[in-house]
Amino acid sequence: MKTSTALLTLCLTTANAFAFDGSTTAFSARKTAMNIRSGALHVGADAPPPLKAPPALYEGAVAAGAAKASAPFDKIFKLGVVSGCHIAFGAYLAVTVGGACPGIAASNPGLQKMILGAFGLPFGLIMTLVTGGELFTGNTALVTAAVMEGKTTTKDLIKNWTASYLGNFVGSLFLAYLVFKSGTLGALPGSVAIATAKCSMPFMTAFVRGIMCNWLVCMAVYMASGVSSLGGKMVAVWFPISAFVALGLDHSIANMFLIPLGILRGAEISIAQMFTANLIPVTLGNIVGGAACVMAPFGTTFGNWFSSKE
Repeated sequence: MKTSTALLTLCLTTANAFAFDGSTTAFSARKTAMNIRSGALHVGADAPPPLKAPPALYEGAVAAGAAKASAPFDKIFKLGVVSGCHIAFGAYLAVTVGGACPGIAASNPGLQKMILGAFGLPFGLIMTLVTGGELFTGNTALVTAAVMEGKTTTKDLIKNWTASYLGNFVGSLFLAYLVFKSGTLGALPGSVAIATAKCSMPFMTAFVRGIMCNWLVCMAVYMASGVSSLGGKMVAVWFPISAFVALGLDHSIANMFLIPLGILRGAEISIAQMFTANLIPVTLGNIVGGAACVMAPFGTTFGNWFSSKE
């Protein structure tokens, strides 16, 4: 009970530290020129291509990173809370479905891992990308690219990373508490086992798993930004995200939900251990995976990373 109260208090205290204003974002619809010639429908030049070429894909990622970096702290924080909830919903579904297959796990562990990956986190990331959320792990790639191209500053990068990370944390904690109180997981031991395993790894193991995880997550974000259709975005997201879950890699934001949920359900893990044994090394690994493994190769190929600026 004390742990449950501590986690809820931590969530509410962090959320109350930032004012949620009532400002709204204006969405403007872009008109697409359509011409009917000889019975055929032609889409005008302003229609986005179904799939961007690699150089244009990189340019779009830099522009997105610059826009994210320029946003006010409170806006990033609020969208971070929403994204934390989205990712938590995905992890919740994964635990409910893939984490509730003990028979399959015993007889065919590979299949159980595929089920765990296929049902859950992909839909959480899709909700974030389609609605314009702020996800810390994706921002490690996009905002880093904007800084390296001189489109924003290191100060704005720190602002974006801090606001999105805190927002993701609050959203994840909030949903973990709701799931705990809902009782939907019943007596299933999956959440406790997952949380315990995640906090039992050596620092370097967690760090390396964080690198590889966000390598795949940021590739999903990067590829999804290059397609214009919802179906295309879903395909771009599904394969890398389901892969990282099936491979047993670690995503800091998903763990912000999974570990507190396990604690609430009886896992013998302290809040300090949650940070030192998992969130800190995984977060550092996620930063390396997004900035160095994903954006650096594209930035040095299609951009101007490390080029002398006259």
